[in-house]
Amino acid sequence: MSVSPSPFPEVTMNVEVERKFVCDPDIQKKLKDIGAVCIGQRQFQDQYFDTADFDLTLKDFWLRSREGCWELKCPVPKKTTNIQKDTKAEGLCSRYREITSLPQIKAELIKVMTERLAQANENTENDTGMAVCDPWEDWLKGMSLGCFAKYTTERCSFSLEEEGEEGAVCIDLDQADFGYCVGEIEILVPDGVDIQAALQRIERTVDKLGLSGDQRVQGKMDVFLQRYSPDHYTKLLAAHIL
Repeated sequence: MSVSPSPFPEVTMNVEVERKFVCDPDIQKKLKDIGAVCIGQRQFQDQYFDTADFDLTLKDFWLRSREGCWELKCPVPKKTTNIQKDTKAEGLCSRYREITSLPQIKAELIKVMTERLAQANENTENDTGMAVCDPWEDWLKGMSLGCFAKYTTERCSFSLEEEGEEGAVCIDLDQADFGYCVGEIEILVPDGVDIQAALQRIERTVDKLGLSGDQRVQGKMDVFLQRYSPDHYTKLLAAHIL
């Protein structure tokens, strides 16, 4: 007897460990001086989606479409074990589990939004006698998801190899079309793997670049919402998401 394949083939997911920094005028020279190699420049537009009540972002889930490619960033516990350096590294770095398979994104959203989908289904049945459309069909509308942020970024990317380390440290210099510039130091770690080594590599990169400051640097989304959607921004601050 044949066995039907799973509708969700297993996909290896990564955790993005990232620290943002303020770009100074000499940052590209500093990157080249420490051996980082420019691997390209590109422009892209991001669109972020949520419900009118911010059911996703208030739980720290970020649904994004970038030039037609979907990604869902999911929160992972902030606390890690066996951190050999001080905990400043943890406090200044973000970490999200990344899902890029659209069927798995939809499945994760259904789990996160179970209550809202049930309520939408009940309301539709009361109004029309018919259930709401299956969220697998016209899924954004079925989940009451709309775009709350859209902006374009000019990105210059660098790669830094370290002797004795597997994989490169990625450094991106981003200029958003609303006038904000920020740098990002990023390492991808397989989901379930201790992130201690990634935190330490990021801190070494920070030290090599001579970056100062022990305060969290705002990302593009923080600044965008602060400027253009202050109510949403205030709610995220109150929920300790931003």
